[in-house]
Amino acid sequence: MVTARLDARRARHIAEQVPDPELPMLTLADLGVLRDVELTGDGTVVARLTPTYSGCPAMAEMRADVAARLHEAGYASVEIRTVLDPPWTTDWITESGRRKLAEHGIAPPGAAPRGPVPLVLSPARPAVPCPRCGSRDTEETSRFAATSCKALWRCRDCREPFEYVKEI
Repeated sequence: MVTARLDARRARHIAEQVPDPELPMLTLADLGVLRDVELTGDGTVVARLTPTYSGCPAMAEMRADVAARLHEAGYASVEIRTVLDPPWTTDWITESGRRKLAEHGIAPPGAAPRGPVPLVLSPARPAVPCPRCGSRDTEETSRFAATSCKALWRCRDCREPFEYVKEI
């Protein structure tokens, strides 16, 4: 029993180290898409992943990467399951993940103020602080970036462009 628990813990640790294919500075655990890893009675490792959004094109690569890492670690039988409930939101990103995003020049979700949003009849959005200099004098330059879960912003103070992970 103790060996099975240790082996399940080892499998989880291995799966937690797999980097996200679109945000490689984050692991799947940092991003919050790795939901669970367990070892069944017959020795199969079952890992559960939740996509960041329906139709996420990176899911196939995430599943393959987790399975490959577990196989490389000596687990012969690996099953990757997709879990849709509860759905992923940016709240699943860990504090460590948010810090890593900022360290790599990407504004983490939640950087914009939360709470009641006043009704404004213009496309203006709350400013996102620059992850490089911290200035709030920023502007959105494109609602979409390299992936649909990010937007492009620019800092008016340091003049640097940066990506912002949109809140979902």
